[in-house]
Amino acid sequence: MLHKFPLLSKCMRLQRICSESPETLQPQIIQLPDFPGGIEAFEFCAKFCYGITITLSAYNIVAVRCAAEYLQMTEDVEKGNLVYKVEVFFNSCILHGWKDSIITLQSTKAFSLWSEDLGITSRCIESIASKVLTHPSKVSLSHSHSRRVQDDMSCNGAESQRHQQTIKGWWAEDIAELSIDLYWRTMIGIKSGGKIPSNLIGEALQVYASRWLPNISRKVKTNREATTASTSDSDSAGEVTSKHRLVLESLVSLLPSEKGAVSCSFLLKLLKVANILNASSSSKMELARRVALQLEEARVSDLLIPCLSHSSDTLYDVDIVLTIFEQFMLQGQSTPTSPPRSKLGIERRRRSRSAENVDLEFQEARRSSSASHSSKLKVGRIVDGYLQEIAKDVNLPLSKFIAIAETIPNFSRPDHDDLYRAIDIYLKAHPELNKSERKRLCRILDCRKLSVEACMHAAQNEKLPLRVVVQVLFFEQARAATTGAKVADLPSNIKALLASHNIDPSKPPGPLSTTTSIPADDEWSNSGIKSPKSRNSRLRNKVAGEDDLDENEMNRDGMGRPSKFKAFCALPRRPKRMFNKLLSINRSGSEKN
Repeated sequence: MLHKFPLLSKCMRLQRICSESPETLQPQIIQLPDFPGGIEAFEFCAKFCYGITITLSAYNIVAVRCAAEYLQMTEDVEKGNLVYKVEVFFNSCILHGWKDSIITLQSTKAFSLWSEDLGITSRCIESIASKVLTHPSKVSLSHSHSRRVQDDMSCNGAESQRHQQTIKGWWAEDIAELSIDLYWRTMIGIKSGGKIPSNLIGEALQVYASRWLPNISRKVKTNREATTASTSDSDSAGEVTSKHRLVLESLVSLLPSEKGAVSCSFLLKLLKVANILNASSSSKMELARRVALQLEEARVSDLLIPCLSHSSDTLYDVDIVLTIFEQFMLQGQSTPTSPPRSKLGIERRRRSRSAENVDLEFQEARRSSSASHSSKLKVGRIVDGYLQEIAKDVNLPLSKFIAIAETIPNFSRPDHDDLYRAIDIYLKAHPELNKSERKRLCRILDCRKLSVEACMHAAQNEKLPLRVVVQVLFFEQARAATTGAKVADLPSNIKALLASHNIDPSKPPGPLSTTTSIPADDEWSNSGIKSPKSRNSRLRNKVAGEDDLDENEMNRDGMGRPSKFKAFCALPRRPKRMFNKLLSINRSGSEKN
């Protein structure tokens, strides 16, 4: 029950409603549907009409401003009306304070349409963005906290230690309390200023992600059990998941374009959450592309992304990691090793560059090439470590294991010890592999790049195909002949298997005959070379029959691929010049003796 005159003197809307209603002696009932701010906001307006002092703050100013606009308490009705006074307080006090601006922006969520129409939301965002671009010592904490700031001053007038320490990302924690739509708009305003380094933007995104994204480990454990939940629980869980998905996709869109703005570990955590929340494929691909740009920083544990697809039984999402490896190789293909001469000549004629500039460009190209080479060596170790982890999965198809192993070039693996461990783990976890599949798996292994310890283990590994064991023995015996060491003893079953093929590994071999074809980079010494007719010829003849069987098997499977061992043991008709030289040295040495 309110008096008509105080209200009508300041509210244009009430004047219009009363003028349209017939006058009666009874109290007039007025209904105000969809009143913004509810009873509390109307009470503030009514008190103002009665001349009662009202207290405004960052918590209620949005509701009061929207209510005053609804009642049309403007200057057209009376000078110094509520709309004018609220605007003055908002511009002079609220927008000048850091925390008051954030609190006010948060409160606009309840009156989103009104706040947008009145410009409250946009002005708060502009105020926050401008303060982020300002030195923190020049930012007023808030109007309502001004006395607290003064209390923090020490007796000699110097600021407390808390205010002396300048933290570049001081604003990230505060704006992380905003809802994702307001946060997104605020970050866009901050980024558009162009003064904040990309790494600080990345740190702010990490703070927000840790505040709002779900716990990954807990989410993975309960994901498989979600299908057994009740309908109401699943509906509420679906609503939460959709909110988290919106947060994730918004953060992905805010990621700075500069490489290294965020850590590779953070990007992979986002990718894990994207997999769990079933985010859009575009968001996943964008994350995969960004991870590939700095893949050399990744850890194997971060690449173990759980697979939650019902169409696959594998423990980890191998497909998305395969995409990352492929993207890494694609972005490295355009790296130049040296400037092309033809293009260099064109540039000289076109721009008349000096020789010093050309040399400088050439050095920069070589530096970029060497950096790319070093990153690929690091990624090679990461790939082999990842293969060792996923090889334990009994549901991992052989084709995916091989596809990941073949994503990197040969020079990325200076040695094949880690790859051999991964193959050994896969063979133990998949005892059902047939002979053809085991040979197909071992084709990715280069026995020449195995260390002595790995060769010793491989020579006694019963799960490896016979020709791989023979190949290991071939190189190990050649290496032993060079160093004068002994080849490791073999198990009785391996010895029996080799004996059935007339191969006796206990006898010291003539490591290389004059008719043996080897790559140029394997230049072993001539110690032990006595005759062109060495045991390698017998090895070639004994294993040739097995390779013929392998070709027939592979052709029946429709996957005809040349046998690496057969290609290795293919002996040319004419001896290599290297071995002619070695033999001549050996003969001359013997003649001198």
